[in-house]
Amino acid sequence: MLEIDCSKGEGGGQMVRTSVAMSTLTGKEVHLARIRENRPTNGLSRQHCTAISAVAEMTGSEAVGNTPGSRELTFKPGNGMRYSIDTDVGSAGSVSLVLQAMLLAGSKTDKPLKINITGGTNVMWAPPIDTYHQVLFPLMNRMGIKVDAEILERGFFPEGGGRVSALLDPVKKISPLDLPDLGELKKIRGICFIQNLPDWITKQLISGCSGPFEPFGGAEIEIERTTGISKGAGLCLVAEYEKGFLGSNVITARGRSPKDAAADAANDLIREMKSGATLDVNTADQLLPYMAMADGDSVFSVSRISRHLLSQMDTLETFLDVGFGVERRENVYNFTVSTEGKI
Repeated sequence: MLEIDCSKGEGGGQMVRTSVAMSTLTGKEVHLARIRENRPTNGLSRQHCTAISAVAEMTGSEAVGNTPGSRELTFKPGNGMRYSIDTDVGSAGSVSLVLQAMLLAGSKTDKPLKINITGGTNVMWAPPIDTYHQVLFPLMNRMGIKVDAEILERGFFPEGGGRVSALLDPVKKISPLDLPDLGELKKIRGICFIQNLPDWITKQLISGCSGPFEPFGGAEIEIERTTGISKGAGLCLVAEYEKGFLGSNVITARGRSPKDAAADAANDLIREMKSGATLDVNTADQLLPYMAMADGDSVFSVSRISRHLLSQMDTLETFLDVGFGVERRENVYNFTVSTEGKI
């Protein structure tokens, strides 16, 4: 049984989600200890429990200690597979993070895998489902992992109620991601979404990002107005290049001007663009597990190495014979992911 100390690195739920998914893929039983020990609220949250339960149900696995607040978990991988799963995170727990674990656990599927999740589609401290469409899924598709997700209803904090239906096609093999550069910038685009809130918020969001993007020829922003049991608004941006994508996003919050929030998201994206990185920081840690299982070496660069990325590297080395080479050049960190032994 593998032993993993979940207080290391970023010390959050990323290590839990990745460990559970990798356990199912490798057939290695794992014991997780000191879960989220360094966070204000220790142990598993409801969102983590949902992800673990969903992966266990989907793969015929057993999870011992999977209760809210638990600081230890034993995960025993199964050898069965269900190809249609419905799960509810409850309230506004992140749909995206639950889907992240389920897609990784299902990345060896030999039949179409359908996943329906209810919860929060656009919440703080989690990637909005929109960035999966804009950045993550196109890059996964390039690696031979074809996945799409339809937003049936948006869900915001605290009510949630968002619904997403995802479909993962059979995966024959995972190809490496060779992304030493992005090529020329094609355009900057985005989606501004609003639910049960006044239109002036939308106008401020678009106004806030318009100025920063003027030197790049402006941005094409789609507006989406919806209704549902929750209310919220936000902006998801993407810089589309010849060879890849960089993303940035923001959710509106009380006490902060929507215009200022949008300007911050725009400037975050511009910093990534100017750095020379080929993956934004958030996308890099989500793609790393697939690179670690790819049929060949992957290459990419990031503007900074996040604690999430470090945790992913540490976790993946526990399960796989994979090596990570990192070299600092000018404003970026260049990564090589080798699946043929340590670098």
